[in-house]
Parts: sequence; C-alpha cells; structure tokens
Amino acid sequence: MKILKFLFLSVVIIGLNSCSSSDDSNKTGGNQPNVESITITSNLDTQTIGGSVTFVVKTNTDADVTSSATISVGNNVVSNATFTSSTVGTYTVTANYSGKSATTIVNFIEGPSISFAKRVLIEDYTGTWCGYCPRVSFGIEQVKAQTEYAVPVAIHRGNDPYNFSGAGVLENLIGLQGYPTAMLNRLTEWKYPEPNNVNQVVALTQGTLPKLGLAMTANVSGGNVSLTVKTKFGKDITGAKLVVYALENGLIYNQVNYTSYFGGGATIAGFTHDHVVRAVFTNILGDEIPSSESVYENVYTKTFSVPVPSNVANVSNMEFVAFVVGSDKKAINVRKAVSGDNQ
Repeated sequence: MKILKFLFLSVVIIGLNSCSSSDDSNKTGGNQPNVESITITSNLDTQTIGGSVTFVVKTNTDADVTSSATISVGNNVVSNATFTSSTVGTYTVTANYSGKSATTIVNFIEGPSISFAKRVLIEDYTGTWCGYCPRVSFGIEQVKAQTEYAVPVAIHRGNDPYNFSGAGVLENLIGLQGYPTAMLNRLTEWKYPEPNNVNQVVALTQGTLPKLGLAMTANVSGGNVSLTVKTKFGKDITGAKLVVYALENGLIYNQVNYTSYFGGGATIAGFTHDHVVRAVFTNILGDEIPSSESVYENVYTKTFSVPVPSNVANVSNMEFVAFVVGSDKKAINVRKAVSGDNQ
C-alpha cells in the first residue's frame, strides 16, 4: 500500500513540474511568431513636388509596425511616416524593424506648369574710378551682340558721381572682394576675363525655361513714375521676392582705364555709362510676394507711383528692371522696360 501511495505522489509531482515548465515557456514568448521579414508600401508611387507620400510598414504576419519602424530617405529619418520633396527626383525609402529592412521607390515630378522666355540678370559692380572696370563693360557689349535676353544693371560704388549707397547689403550677400565684379542672376560670378567668357552668360538664357514670367507697364510724366509690374507664376513657388530697379542710360563721364578695351589709354574721355542704378523701388534683397499669390497660373501685380529720383539727369533715359528671386536668393527671371512700354 505504501508503494502505491509513493507512486501516486511521484506522478503528481512530475505533472506539476511539467505544467510549471510549460508556463515559463509562455512567459518568455515561446508562442509569439518571429519576424522573418518586413515590407514597406506607399500610398503613392508618384507625387508632384511639394506633395506628401505616406508609408506603411508590416511584418510577414501582416502586423502593422509603422509606428515602431525607422523610415529613412538617404541619411534622413522620416517623421510620422510621411515624406515630402521640393525637388524632382527618384527616392529610395528604407524601413528598419527588428533587425529586418525593406525598401521602396517613390518619384517626385513637376506638377502642371507654364514656361516663359528665359532672361539673365547681370549686376555689374563698377566705378568711374575703377581702371579694370571697362573690361566688364566691354564684355556686356559682347553679350548684347549675341542675345537680346540679357538685362544689365550697373551698380556704381565708391568715389563716383553715380555711387549707389544702398548697395552695401547686396555686397555683403555676395561677399564682394573687389571691383570689377559681375554677378549673373545675382549669385553666380561671371568668370574672369569676362569678354572671353561671354558664352557663360548666353548659356543662362538657354536650357530649361523658368516657370515665372514678368511684364511691365511704365510711364514717366510730370516728374512722376508710374510703374506696374506683373508676375505670372507657371507653378507654385515658395519664398519668392520682387526686386525693382530704376536705371538711367546715357550718362557721360570720364572713365579711368587700365585695359586695352575701348582703344586703351589711361582715361576714356566722355565715356557713356548705361544701365546705371539710380534708385531701388523695393528692398534691394526683395519684397516678399505673399505665398497665397505665388501659385500656379496666378498673376501677382505690384504698382509703384513715385517721384522721379532726384539724381536722374534725363528722365527720357530712364529704364526699369524687375526680377524675382527664389528662396535661394537667385534670380528666377528678369525683365526690363522703358517709359511707354505696355508689355
């Protein structure tokens, strides 16, 4: 009888130990499925620039682990599983979770757009006292002989009868090192020697057309300037700013000369200075165009009614230049006009 009781107790103890072992296995996740692989999908394969693409990450058991996964484009981690690009291109998106990774591809393309004639802005930092400045003046003449789409602006500085004192902030922007300096579309330096690099300027009137165009209506009468600048947006553009110069042509003053251009000689007597900045009707770095206005197919209109600048010698020689810079401070497109134009 004692032997039977012993055998019964042994069976019970073994059974209890077996149950305890099974419970411990469950506590350590023994019945949880292993993550063998993951997938990443997007709500859109192709999106227009400025739009958003949203991603979902799932395991091989179809469990949604998006909130726990790390999603990145290149070295940049994506927040809230959403990616936006302002640049056209194809992007590889990578998801990582539980030691597994997966990738997908998304494309960003241009949305609906309108193209416009492409012009190049030349800002010539110069002076009548500057002996090497005739080199750039000659280069501008060579450019104008090859294209009608170049718009020069002469910014005179220093001990000069045409000194434009408001240019300091612009010189700081470009990090001006000396004179002459000629900048294309505000931030690209025209390579030295400029007359030998005319093609650099002409090339900026070619290629991909800008998605922004300008037109002006100008009238100078009775000592007043009436100028309307219209900017049409061929696509949505953020951070756009408008700059408007008032210039004067045909100013006669002796030019110091250390070059062989314009016949050489230490002084070019009676030199004609054209496109000379006399005033700026906006902030020289640009007046902000409201984001609600800088959208596809919209025309933003800005009107200026101001007295003729007091430093203008001959109102009939006035010229106006308007251009728009982007968020990168580069000129997107430019236009010039004279009194009587209705573009």
